[in-house]
Amino acid sequence: MRTTLTLDDDLAEALNRKARLSGRSFKAVVNETIRRGLAHGRSPDTPEAPPFAVQPQACGLLAGIDPLRFNQLLDPLEIESFTDKQAQ
Repeated sequence: MRTTLTLDDDLAEALNRKARLSGRSFKAVVNETIRRGLAHGRSPDTPEAPPFAVQPQACGLLAGIDPLRFNQLLDPLEIESFTDKQAQ
Protein backbone atom coordinates (compact mmCIF):
# COMPACT_ATOMS: atom_id res chain seq x y z
CA MET A 1 0.00 0.00 0.00
CA ARG A 2 1.26 3.46 -0.83
CA THR A 3 0.70 6.39 1.48
CA THR A 4 2.19 9.78 2.24
CA LEU A 5 3.66 10.22 5.69
CA THR A 6 5.07 13.41 7.22
CA LEU A 7 7.91 12.72 9.65
CA ASP A 8 9.57 15.05 12.12
CA ASP A 9 13.07 16.03 10.97
CA ASP A 10 14.83 14.25 13.84
CA LEU A 11 12.84 11.06 13.24
CA ALA A 12 13.53 11.08 9.49
CA GLU A 13 17.24 11.63 10.15
CA ALA A 14 17.36 8.73 12.62
CA LEU A 15 15.56 6.42 10.17
CA ASN A 16 17.86 7.46 7.31
CA ARG A 17 20.94 6.86 9.47
CA LYS A 18 19.66 3.41 10.49
CA ALA A 19 18.98 2.55 6.84
CA ARG A 20 22.48 3.63 5.76
CA LEU A 21 24.21 1.78 8.59
CA SER A 22 22.24 -1.42 8.08
CA GLY A 23 22.44 -1.36 4.26
CA ARG A 24 18.67 -1.71 3.98
CA SER A 25 16.17 0.53 2.24
CA PHE A 26 14.45 3.39 4.02
CA LYS A 27 11.10 1.67 3.40
CA ALA A 28 12.29 -1.54 5.08
CA VAL A 29 13.58 0.34 8.12
CA VAL A 30 10.35 2.34 8.48
CA ASN A 31 8.19 -0.81 8.20
CA GLU A 32 10.32 -2.69 10.74
CA THR A 33 10.23 0.23 13.18
CA ILE A 34 6.45 0.55 12.92
CA ARG A 35 6.01 -3.22 13.37
CA ARG A 36 8.15 -3.17 16.51
CA GLY A 37 6.19 -0.26 17.91
CA LEU A 38 2.85 -1.95 17.26
CA ALA A 39 4.07 -5.26 18.67
CA HIS A 40 5.18 -3.56 21.86
CA GLY A 41 1.49 -3.17 22.65
CA ARG A 42 1.25 0.25 24.21
CA SER A 43 0.91 3.83 23.14
CA PRO A 44 4.07 5.93 23.48
CA ASP A 45 1.99 8.56 25.30
CA THR A 46 0.99 6.10 28.03
CA PRO A 47 3.11 6.76 31.11
CA GLU A 48 4.62 3.67 32.73
CA ALA A 49 5.01 5.26 36.15
CA PRO A 50 3.92 8.44 37.85
CA PRO A 51 6.09 11.47 37.03
CA PHE A 52 9.26 11.79 39.04
CA ALA A 53 9.22 14.63 41.56
CA VAL A 54 12.31 16.10 43.19
CA GLN A 55 12.10 16.61 46.93
CA PRO A 56 14.39 19.59 47.69
CA GLN A 57 16.34 19.68 50.91
CA ALA A 58 18.46 22.43 52.43
CA CYS A 59 22.06 21.17 52.48
CA GLY A 60 24.18 24.24 53.10
CA LEU A 61 27.93 24.47 52.54
CA LEU A 62 30.76 22.78 54.38
CA ALA A 63 32.56 24.81 57.00
CA GLY A 64 35.30 26.98 55.54
CA ILE A 65 33.74 27.42 52.08
CA ASP A 66 33.04 31.04 51.20
CA PRO A 67 30.29 31.28 48.55
CA LEU A 68 31.48 34.77 47.64
CA ARG A 69 34.76 33.32 46.32
CA PHE A 70 33.38 30.64 43.97
CA ASN A 71 34.53 32.61 40.90
CA GLN A 72 38.13 32.20 42.02
CA LEU A 73 37.77 28.43 41.53
CA LEU A 74 36.78 29.01 37.92
CA ASP A 75 39.60 31.41 36.99
CA PRO A 76 42.34 28.77 36.44
CA LEU A 77 39.98 26.68 34.30
CA GLU A 78 39.04 29.65 32.12
CA ILE A 79 42.70 30.59 31.67
CA GLU A 80 43.56 27.03 30.63
CA SER A 81 40.65 26.91 28.19
CA PHE A 82 41.65 30.28 26.69
CA THR A 83 45.30 29.29 26.24
CA ASP A 84 44.26 25.97 24.63
CA LYS A 85 42.09 27.82 22.12
CA GLN A 86 44.89 30.29 21.34
CA ALA A 87 47.35 27.44 20.76
CA GLN A 88 45.07 25.91 18.13
